[in-house]
Amino acid sequence: MQTHILITGASRGIGAAIAAALSTDATKTVVLSSADGDLADPAVPERLWRASLDRLDGRIDVLINNAGVFEANPLDGDDSDWLASWNRTMQINLTASADLCRRAVLHWQGLGSGGRIVNIASRAAHRGDSPAHWHYAASKAGMTAMTKTIARAYAKDGILAFAICPGFTMTGMAEDYLASRGGDKLLADIPLGRVAMPDEVAEMARWCAIDAPQSMTGAVLDVNGASYVR
Repeated sequence: MQTHILITGASRGIGAAIAAALSTDATKTVVLSSADGDLADPAVPERLWRASLDRLDGRIDVLINNAGVFEANPLDGDDSDWLASWNRTMQINLTASADLCRRAVLHWQGLGSGGRIVNIASRAAHRGDSPAHWHYAASKAGMTAMTKTIARAYAKDGILAFAICPGFTMTGMAEDYLASRGGDKLLADIPLGRVAMPDEVAEMARWCAIDAPQSMTGAVLDVNGASYVR
């Protein structure tokens, strides 16, 4: 029987690499992007879940939350703009993911089956981020805590949850960020001497979605070239 997989944020970068890694004869995937709906709208996750269920014949086995934004929010900005940016990032990065996780857990409980959640967080969940990215770091820390909570609460139901925390990964967004912050200085902070490649993160996501042993549920996996070792 094919494994049915829902992937958000899969139009490019890490998400596209995850979709490619999971596109096999043994899987059936629904790949979502912002073109399918803006996750900043609180009504969109429910609509996307229902539409994806229809496309996957009423059964989703694996949910991969990769959709997210990384937008600067300077501390000295206008009060209302700062709060709006904070709320937008939280809605897209954390609340929409939580909404989909909730629907997945209820779906699996209703079917009496297990399932897997893979949440793509960030090393910022552990070490924070720049002064203009409080909201991003907070959203990713929330995602890792949510993942652990799901794992603890529903392992008895066969519902497994994993979080992956990439450091800098060679996507268009990371290239721009490295250029703006001084790439050589940032690379000096990575013992491996380079940023991760999207296919490296994708392989970890594929493994968590398909092959990781059940006893690993709740694990938070780092992909950062030893730039942050806990």
